[in-house]
Amino acid sequence: MKVNVKWGKELFNDIEVDTTQPPIIFKSQLFTLSGVPPERQKVLIKGGQLKDEEWGKQQPKEGMTIMMMGSADEIKVEAPTNAPKFVEDLPEEEQNTLETKAYGSGLKNLGNTCYMNSTLQCLYTAEGLKQALQAYQPASLSEPNAKLAQAARELFDDLQRGGEPFPPFKFLLTLRQRFPQFAQQTNEGLYMQQDAEECWTQVMYVLKEQLKDADGKSAVDRLFGLKLHTRLKCAETGEEFEEDSTVYTLKCNISVDVNYLHQGVSLALVEDREKNSTQAERLVLFKGSSQLASLPPYLTVQMVRFFYKADVRQKAKILRKVTFPMEFDVYDYCTPELQKQLAAPRMALKDYQDKLSLEKRTAKQLKTEDGPKPAPVLDAGGSSSAAAAAEPAAAGDVDMKDADAAAAGPPSAVVAGAQTGRYELAGVLTHKGRSADSGHYVAWTKQADGRWVLFDDDELHFKTAEDVLALNGGGDWHMAYLLMYKAVTVPEAAVPAAAAAKPEAAAESQPEPMKAE
Repeated sequence: MKVNVKWGKELFNDIEVDTTQPPIIFKSQLFTLSGVPPERQKVLIKGGQLKDEEWGKQQPKEGMTIMMMGSADEIKVEAPTNAPKFVEDLPEEEQNTLETKAYGSGLKNLGNTCYMNSTLQCLYTAEGLKQALQAYQPASLSEPNAKLAQAARELFDDLQRGGEPFPPFKFLLTLRQRFPQFAQQTNEGLYMQQDAEECWTQVMYVLKEQLKDADGKSAVDRLFGLKLHTRLKCAETGEEFEEDSTVYTLKCNISVDVNYLHQGVSLALVEDREKNSTQAERLVLFKGSSQLASLPPYLTVQMVRFFYKADVRQKAKILRKVTFPMEFDVYDYCTPELQKQLAAPRMALKDYQDKLSLEKRTAKQLKTEDGPKPAPVLDAGGSSSAAAAAEPAAAGDVDMKDADAAAAGPPSAVVAGAQTGRYELAGVLTHKGRSADSGHYVAWTKQADGRWVLFDDDELHFKTAEDVLALNGGGDWHMAYLLMYKAVTVPEAAVPAAAAAKPEAAAESQPEPMKAE
């Protein structure tokens, strides 16, 4: 139903009210319109004051006008002054957010909403997604998916401004309207904790449908879509089956034999599937595996830590320690065709990194040496002894995967932004507790300057890479549940050297690799 709300001299018309939801949801709507926080609202219906938990006798009717009283948050305007401000002179709240302001804002917990807050903070790390949301212009906000995408855009804008933590009322309201499972309550009327992975998946589903590139294709497909090629074979009948699909999360299955991320991913890509056999005319077992046929700029990996335990009717947690790396190489999981495309970019990146490493070592050596430098001794080929000594050291670091890639066949053209099959960790969503529907979720994100920041609802804390790598499980501490990796691509500075070294590679006609944001 729709009602009107009179607040002072203002009148808000045709506000949608869902009386199957608690009144706090309606008050959250009023907050987005008026700026009056729910705790300061006095909403009067039929002479009585509306509570937060239940409607009681204050049931609204279609078209009625409701009275609201309360003051909105005031914006303090101070007279300009030339006097310098010192950090110690600032209010305590400003001191706490001064250093972290550049990294966004915290999100207040609105009652077991840490699953949503941590999901949003991790997604905010993806620069390409931020750009797609900034460009979002919905044709109409009457459709639920459009409302949620618009709420995400506004929330990302608020995070961009930084500063004091704020309550994500509007996004929470639209999320619960679109997906009522996130509005589930306990017998005591409190909102229940939810699974962060389910929230992540549902939000990505909506954004996939709403965010479009200039060519009309899904921006989420471009940024997060991972194409798989699956081959299955039935040992009983000899039948073979192949299919292509797009997924948005790579799974890491956890068993007693899995100690590292790459082992769990390999296990998840193996598949047993029952299908109808045209020969046997019944269901038969097909076995096989999937390979990656294309790579996105952002790779999401789910640590499959939860399983449904029927006796307690809960998603129980696998606490096993599974080590994950700061840099994740997916070359071994790729199809031969994709490996061939990755060959030249991988070698270009390695050559560039080796060059930087050599320059750094040389500069350090020159800085530590005192006195006049003797002239370098040249060998028969004209190379200095120092360079000759450095070359074997660099060559000794050659990754066998890169060597295999170079020998795989004619390399693809090398362009700036080309995919290499390598990813660096950009965000971690962790869970602390024994069940997916309880405990606490937080987000750990890597910022543009390389610093790691922990977003624990409305609190922000600086962390180290060592702190992040310790989130591998094995106890009751926070452990990784969702990992977001960002593609390591060929930098512009590496292209001229690669083109000079392999002029024939640039001349070949190859599809343009996807560029990371």
